[in-house]
Amino acid sequence: MWKKPFFSFLFVLVLVLAGCAGESPDGDGASEDGTTISFIHWRGEDKAVFDDLIAQFEDEFPEINVEMNIYPSEQYQATGQRMLTDGSTGDVFTSFPGAQFEAIAGAGFFEDLTGEEFVSNFDEGLISVGEKDGKQLALPYQLVFNMPVYNKGMFDELGLEVPKSWTEFQEMGDTLLENGITPIAFPGADIGPNQFMNSMMMNNAPDEDVFVKLQSGEESLTNEWWVKTLEDFQLLEEKGYIQPDSLGTSQDSAMAMVANEEAAMLATGSYHMASLLDLNPDLQLDLLAPITVEESEAQYEGINTATFMLAINSNSEKKEQAKEFVAFLSRPEVASQYANETGQHLTVNGVEYESDVLQNTAYWIDERTTRFQPRFLITNAQIEAAVLSSIENVLGGGDPMEAAEEAQQLVEENRK
Repeated sequence: MWKKPFFSFLFVLVLVLAGCAGESPDGDGASEDGTTISFIHWRGEDKAVFDDLIAQFEDEFPEINVEMNIYPSEQYQATGQRMLTDGSTGDVFTSFPGAQFEAIAGAGFFEDLTGEEFVSNFDEGLISVGEKDGKQLALPYQLVFNMPVYNKGMFDELGLEVPKSWTEFQEMGDTLLENGITPIAFPGADIGPNQFMNSMMMNNAPDEDVFVKLQSGEESLTNEWWVKTLEDFQLLEEKGYIQPDSLGTSQDSAMAMVANEEAAMLATGSYHMASLLDLNPDLQLDLLAPITVEESEAQYEGINTATFMLAINSNSEKKEQAKEFVAFLSRPEVASQYANETGQHLTVNGVEYESDVLQNTAYWIDERTTRFQPRFLITNAQIEAAVLSSIENVLGGGDPMEAAEEAQQLVEENRK
């Protein structure tokens, strides 16, 4: 058995090494004098554009230097709150909605941004997820769609249309398999379960308060809505609609399958579209959520999330400089550069989308019926882990009802 001091040493060492690996090394435009603020987040794929934006900020505000550190998303969710404790790290930081936001708010680490002039730069209807107790604690920067990205060019070539029911989805999957194509590349080793679960359950449980009720004891994972969702996951695995050894597949490996046109869909979200095009610029991409009910029963077409929530550490001694940086990122021209170079839709007013992929998917913002990501409405991290474990259990060969019962037992143990 590992002894606690040795484990603590390893934990600190991992954090230090991860931070050094993600740190922006150049400091272009930053003087050796002035105030240095710490900016931490999890979007490693955005490093180049943030390096450029930071250089622009430092040119305009030579008295403020920005030191950026980037951590893997799973590590950031697990340790982000701890890094904020003494105020020396994360003067500006980002938060996920849901359990992490609630935990950080409960710890009192969010500086209240209510009344700050730059808040008006954001679409009021898209930033409510960053509010608590009447205060604007964080400002979601990205508007993402957490549902599969699909190869529209491949669908057109095979004469496939976007399925509008679970029956049509299976027919689509069979056609792809007949043509030697894996329907869904599923990154089960990391983000697959927590992303794909949202669109898989959105019409099985159309009540948007279902996870709130789960946490209060009014709902159970052994009820039909979740057992059917697990049965649907089982069907995908048994029919070969997702690749073998999906639980051992990373998001990078799953992206490679789609980029190489070995798979038709990537079970993550819109935030990976730019990365897929970097791997294969010839791809034509769009978004497609599985409809797991018959067409007449479907209430939702997809999933949206306002995330990458910009915030200021209440323990920071450099709050004014931190506010200058958040205000800079919220300018429409700065946000437009970030959006177009990262392939992200944003919550900032006045953003101009220039890239084809953003223009071609903008219709999801206003023209389609989407619901906020259900997973982020689970505010208890242990209950969230129990929900996700039931998916992994089934994909590993477990029985859906037994997996639901085991997960529900964990829910009840952690609910209070």
